[in-house]
Amino acid sequence: MIRFTFLFLLIIFKTEAQTSVLNVADSLFAHGNYSKAIVQYKAYNNPPEVYQKIAKAYIAIGNYEEGFINYQKAVETNPENILLKYDFGKFLYRTKKFKKASEIFNQLVYKDYKNPNFHYELGLVLEQLQDSTAQNRFHSAFQLDSTHQKAIYRIAKHHLKKGHNTLVDKYIDIGLSTYKNNKELISLKAQNYYVRQQYEKAIVWFEKLLELGESSAFIHEKLSLCYTQLYEYEKAIEQRKLALKFNPLDATSIYVIGTYYEELGDFKKAEEYIWKALALLDKPLDAEYIRLATVLNRQKKYKKSIEALKKAIQENPSNEFASLQLAITLEAYYADYDAKIKAFEDFKKKFPKSKLISFVNNQISILKEEKFLNEEKKED
Repeated sequence: MIRFTFLFLLIIFKTEAQTSVLNVADSLFAHGNYSKAIVQYKAYNNPPEVYQKIAKAYIAIGNYEEGFINYQKAVETNPENILLKYDFGKFLYRTKKFKKASEIFNQLVYKDYKNPNFHYELGLVLEQLQDSTAQNRFHSAFQLDSTHQKAIYRIAKHHLKKGHNTLVDKYIDIGLSTYKNNKELISLKAQNYYVRQQYEKAIVWFEKLLELGESSAFIHEKLSLCYTQLYEYEKAIEQRKLALKFNPLDATSIYVIGTYYEELGDFKKAEEYIWKALALLDKPLDAEYIRLATVLNRQKKYKKSIEALKKAIQENPSNEFASLQLAITLEAYYADYDAKIKAFEDFKKKFPKSKLISFVNNQISILKEEKFLNEEKKED
């Protein structure tokens, strides 16, 4: 009897000791002491019960390989645990083990076909594997749960890429009917109007994103382009400047702001921004220098315009328009008629077969006639 009692007490003691080990390990994990928690979990005498916890602890300290090994052991020793498999599948997706993840989610779909999230997660994995059946999984998730916002977004985004604009509207409206402030769907709605060139409607939805606290270079750039299409250049400039806050050295945005100022007739500002852009751009700049020259000409800064056009020609010697604009600017800059005429004659020598020759010949004729009339006045 005494021996039996001793054994009974020993069993109770060991059980309580193991329970204590598990409680200590869980407490360490909860307080972020993951490495110490792992040591305690490994001391537990029922490994299948703690493999998942060990896996999560390893993942928490960035050891994804050990995390994978222990997740694998957890699944192998608990094959009927659906929630465990679901967590494992999501871990595989995050660590880009897409083929293995597809196996896990296929098993889950087979096990519980009516669970919309299993279909959705499988769809995400199939997307990464570039499997065309991914959309089937998203549609299954939607059919099982018509309020599944993430599935709706994937379906709508797919139709937007395909140019199925009516279907984009259909799914977005369904999603927004149950969650009116879904930022992802609102963004798709704005883009859908933008690609259809319905700029006023696009503005409403891009502005809605700003109201909801979303602010990005993409949103501000698109708003800027929408306002440009409506000839509202002040607002277009405002949005481009907001976009610049995300990338202050974005030469393209700086250059575009310059062109907007040109449209407003503020040539001084246009010159300022185009110069800034030219200092940053690392590509053939003939078009940009021509634009700058145009702005300078509008301010009658012919000498600076000539310099800009010469740089444009250096960037692209075959640009006929740059050479022609140079000739026209030299005509405005020079007082001497022979110098004016020579500027156009130089163009003819450089581009004898140009389609612009008839215009150039006409300008030479006008200048020669003006020179003759001017000389006659002097003689009188």
